[in-house]
Amino acid sequence: MIINAKTYGLLPGCDAAESLSALLHRLEENEDEKTLVFEKGDYYIDSNKCDEEMLYITNTTGDEEYGDDETPHLARTAFNFKNIKNLTLEGNGARFIISGKATNAAFRRCENIVIKDIEITADNPDMHELEVIGKGIFYVDYKINAQTRYAFEDKKLYFIGSNYKYEPIKQYRRAWHIARIKKDTPDSVCRVHHVFSGSLGVRDLKNGKIRIYYLSTANFDIGDKYYLFPCRRQYVGIFVDSCKNMTFKRVKQRFNYSLAFVAQNTENITIDGAEFAPDINSSRKMTSLADFIQICMCKGLVTVENCVFEGAGDDCANVHGIHFKIKSIDGKKIIAAFMHPQSHGFNPIHSGDEIAFINPSSMLETGKTKVLSSKPVNENELEIELESSRCAKTGDVIEDITMCPDFIFRNNTVNRIITRGLLITTRGKVLIEGNRFGSCSMSGILISDDANNWYESGMCKDVTIRNNLFDFCGEAGVLIKPENKIHRGAVHKNIKIIANTFKKYNGACIDAKSASDIEIYENIFADSNRLKTQNCKNVKTDF
Repeated sequence: MIINAKTYGLLPGCDAAESLSALLHRLEENEDEKTLVFEKGDYYIDSNKCDEEMLYITNTTGDEEYGDDETPHLARTAFNFKNIKNLTLEGNGARFIISGKATNAAFRRCENIVIKDIEITADNPDMHELEVIGKGIFYVDYKINAQTRYAFEDKKLYFIGSNYKYEPIKQYRRAWHIARIKKDTPDSVCRVHHVFSGSLGVRDLKNGKIRIYYLSTANFDIGDKYYLFPCRRQYVGIFVDSCKNMTFKRVKQRFNYSLAFVAQNTENITIDGAEFAPDINSSRKMTSLADFIQICMCKGLVTVENCVFEGAGDDCANVHGIHFKIKSIDGKKIIAAFMHPQSHGFNPIHSGDEIAFINPSSMLETGKTKVLSSKPVNENELEIELESSRCAKTGDVIEDITMCPDFIFRNNTVNRIITRGLLITTRGKVLIEGNRFGSCSMSGILISDDANNWYESGMCKDVTIRNNLFDFCGEAGVLIKPENKIHRGAVHKNIKIIANTFKKYNGACIDAKSASDIEIYENIFADSNRLKTQNCKNVKTDF
């Protein structure tokens, strides 16, 4: 079945929000195989006309971050896919320009979806580039990017856009860090304090130029660019929840208000040929205000290949589960809680899943069992009935080891990442191959596991890192660092680091603790500081 978007009033140049919403709701009624075809061109979406939905999205905004006049987790959504099956969306290069803050696309309870050849961007997003064009002893002059709309009222600077108007001199109290790109290193980005932190005032110099006064200007250099944005992760790019067999081919996202792509409780995801990067005609160097990809409590196979990722305010990709803390035990039933305030409100544990009991100090298993049933008690707690609670202990955590996907990250370009290239914590088989990591301010790859802070699980059992180029890593190229408080044995095992090139890095190139069965062969290192280990066993190298 071919469905032409233009038949439903969706034509280039149109305001597409309401027509798009109506069409996607119609598709819920039809489970036949179908293709939705758009004509090439620009489509405009007014966020104020988008659907509003309650979206509980992992690793985004905690309840306490909302204001008294806001409904936590209520979000506008441009593409609102719910209960849709067997759909291919042929974009043919269609570009969707969203005015105002919104989640670009949400997929919930969908199956067998293919999204191809679309581009999503934002008009005047709430990210503002300031370039240093001059300085004195007590002031710095900036040029504001032409895309930013601003005004001076009563000698106060305001940034203005759809859904926002605020005084940035006050914003730093809620967004204390921002991004800086140095003139001499345009492909590197780092976190710094907000340009208004410690400022004494601001003056309008007209024609897109402002002057900010400081007690000291020693840390500012002409040509450097600063990116100001809110730190609250209220909206995302693409959100996938409780879906199966999701494919995204040649999807371009030019701006995201937090995570560019986040999936939870989903089976089988393919991202192929994506561009999460600034438009080539834009002077901006940042695309996403947080991670590009978050994969949380998923299963099956997750493949990310042939993509370009440039300008992230956090990791390029993070693949993990959730450590739920055991709050109480009643026979074979336990109450298990989400522990990090930015993740809650969904149930990714299912009847038939296998769970492991984990000691949060050693990060090692103390036993396993099967789930008989799981249901929410409230937004933060689940009641889980187990085959056996013999190994359950109040204060320990559980990991759903069924919800641990295999992960392939292959032939991608990763550049201008403010933290880590990849953060990997999954028991599935992991292959990281043929990628170029251009610049990561922290480690190129972090193999973690945490039950005390972010509560992101779990231990890695089979990781291959081969034929990658690491141009620059602000920390170790590969960091194996489970967050165990005491060492009682290896947390991560079977890690192969083969035939990679590490051009520049700080500290030891490969830094590992509480791991075993590590093979390091045929790599090229920038200097002799190649390997550092702590409490590791069976480490084999060719140097």
